[in-house]
Amino acid sequence: MYQIGNIYAITAIAVIGGGLFGFDISSMSAVIGTQQYRCYFNQMGVNDEGKCGGPKADVQGGITAAMPGGSFVGALISGFLSDILGRKRSIQVGAVIWCIGSAITSASQNIGMLVVGRFINGLSIGICSAQVPVYIAELAPPSKRGRVVGAQQWAITWGILIMYYMSFGCTYLDGPKAFRIPWALQMIPAIILFFGLFFMPESPRWLARKDRWEECHNVLALVHAKGNREAPYVMHELQEIRDMCEFERRNADVSYLELFKPHMINRTHIGVFTQIWSQLTGMNVMMYYIVYVFGMAGLTGNTNLIASSIQYVINVGMTIFALLFIDRWGRRVPLLVGATLMGTWMFGNAGLLASYGKPAPPGGIDGIAEQSWQISGAPARAVIAFTYLFVASFAPTWGPVSWIYPPELFPLRVRGKAVALTTSANWIFNFALSYFVPPAFVNIKWKAYLIFGCFNVAMFVHVFLCFPETSGKTLEEVEELFTTKGVKAWQTKVQYQKSRREEGGEVDMEKKLSYAQTQDSAEQTTAQPKTV
Repeated sequence: MYQIGNIYAITAIAVIGGGLFGFDISSMSAVIGTQQYRCYFNQMGVNDEGKCGGPKADVQGGITAAMPGGSFVGALISGFLSDILGRKRSIQVGAVIWCIGSAITSASQNIGMLVVGRFINGLSIGICSAQVPVYIAELAPPSKRGRVVGAQQWAITWGILIMYYMSFGCTYLDGPKAFRIPWALQMIPAIILFFGLFFMPESPRWLARKDRWEECHNVLALVHAKGNREAPYVMHELQEIRDMCEFERRNADVSYLELFKPHMINRTHIGVFTQIWSQLTGMNVMMYYIVYVFGMAGLTGNTNLIASSIQYVINVGMTIFALLFIDRWGRRVPLLVGATLMGTWMFGNAGLLASYGKPAPPGGIDGIAEQSWQISGAPARAVIAFTYLFVASFAPTWGPVSWIYPPELFPLRVRGKAVALTTSANWIFNFALSYFVPPAFVNIKWKAYLIFGCFNVAMFVHVFLCFPETSGKTLEEVEELFTTKGVKAWQTKVQYQKSRREEGGEVDMEKKLSYAQTQDSAEQTTAQPKTV
């Protein structure tokens, strides 16, 4: 069967798996404020204006959180699934599960059925979000790795935007059709993903582990050298994979416990916190519940929905900068700049709401309990502006880097399980925030912004002290960062130009560490690390 060899074409198809997450975010964000949804799943009765109150705040939190709850489980099992079936087939399994979940969700007759459908959707997202970055990272050369893995975040932003406008258009329909149709249509990208993967190569690392060396060699040549099996870079990569497999045969198969051993615990903590902090920025809260925020600022009905959609356009547009420049910027600088800017906008919103806002009438604005605070005039417009600036700060920084960084931290032999673990941390915090933010808006109101502002300050300090630069480095060089004593995170630099020269054919094979030698040095505390 014909196989696609262009890394950008491979990425374009694979990251549809990330787009599924985006579809889910905006399919919920666009409907939770509509009367069709709130009346069909109504638990709060009807107010004096004849408007339905919708699900209770904690129930709505549970409905929203069902997806990240399923994603947490899906991410954990994806490591085992990927090792057994391969990266490509595990993503295809995720696509099938997504279609099943979407069918149940779109046919939901009650809240329980909706929660089950969203949980199944979450299983799919957990698998795809964990394994798509691994799959792409194992195929991409170092100088393009950040760009192509970061495309997962861009796909998420496109999924959010497309689904939001699709859902917005359906709000003009009467009754349950307003939300059933968009929830059913979200199966289409999963179907495209499933069939598109048949024309893509498998990860060369997985093929090597199955002793399918000819196929491994062919994939490396196809992707890195337009089919030239004797290209220096192809031969170097093939030898590195051989060394890795030899090391694994001598050290048995790895388990999740391997990630918590002394030589691995530091990078495990960095990978896990990369995903945790990406949630604690507050971005997904903005995405899921933006209509509540703008409702507090005085926007209602379609005006609210249209204003909310602008942030999704900003999200798509600003992510482009990361795709173009992330390998030159590196990983540390975007994380540090992003944390600084997002903290600024969060504290700004908290200050505006506290200084110029006031409690909403009992029952919330328009009968929505989560809209428990109100602000108007110029301060309200400033809240909206700060919200847009927050999205513009997240999009080229923590958004793509949180997917790019974890696969770069780990050696190949543990990468599948390691990224599954780090991604599961993303989803369990997504679950917690999705569930608790609606009650937070009801109970602590504007103070929720203060909490997220403090999180952004904490992540800045953590990144500066502990997160080393991995951009442009080979797997051996990343390994050396963690095995060489005395290397400070803030002393590490981007090596973009060096990686470009090597991919162009300037590979000095004699000066490269073998993968097995590097791994052995990590195991032997008395051994001195070799220089790359």
